[in-house]
Amino acid sequence: MARYTGSVCRLCRREGTKLFLKGEKCFSQKCAVSKRPTPPGQHGQARQRKISEYGSQLREKQKARRAYGLLEGQFYKTYLEATSMKGITGENLLSLLERRIDNVVYRAGFAASRPQARQLVLHGHFAVNGKKVDIPSYTMDANDVLTVREGSKEVALFKAAREGSSRIVPKWLTVNADQLTATVNTLPSREDIDFTLQENMIVEYYSR
Repeated sequence: MARYTGSVCRLCRREGTKLFLKGEKCFSQKCAVSKRPTPPGQHGQARQRKISEYGSQLREKQKARRAYGLLEGQFYKTYLEATSMKGITGENLLSLLERRIDNVVYRAGFAASRPQARQLVLHGHFAVNGKKVDIPSYTMDANDVLTVREGSKEVALFKAAREGSSRIVPKWLTVNADQLTATVNTLPSREDIDFTLQENMIVEYYSR
């Protein structure tokens, strides 16, 4: 499957905000956005032109897609699923993105970043309701229980997770660090998602 292999710090600089793709580095002085807040490339420091309405919509879509680590086809498929659900399409989209198992792993503090969480899922370290899941796009539902598989609990990363993570766990999740489990209490609402994003602009982008 195709995937982005370039510098993820360039993605943050292009969007002008931290997408938290490098784990602890994003919280340090080494963060590329803090050091060089201009877009990448030789013209990055040039005076920025006024962005069009279409350009603003595109940037919001790219910001969300890159933050959650999806390719365009995957992201659009998620958008189509959101349109078929009851409620507000933009909020449905964010809920679906948040409930991806790789994002739940990240939110629970079992991985330093979403890219790392995706890799851990692909390597088969997790189970949902007792069944092994190695598909990062797997969508978790209310009352689902994510667990680190027994054979993976001695991995250094998970040993560190037992000591607790400094990351704030969203209210829709309950994490048991000792047991290395995370339970989806309820479906995430817009108020539960702290990611700065104008999801209505993503809907407008695809509806044009």
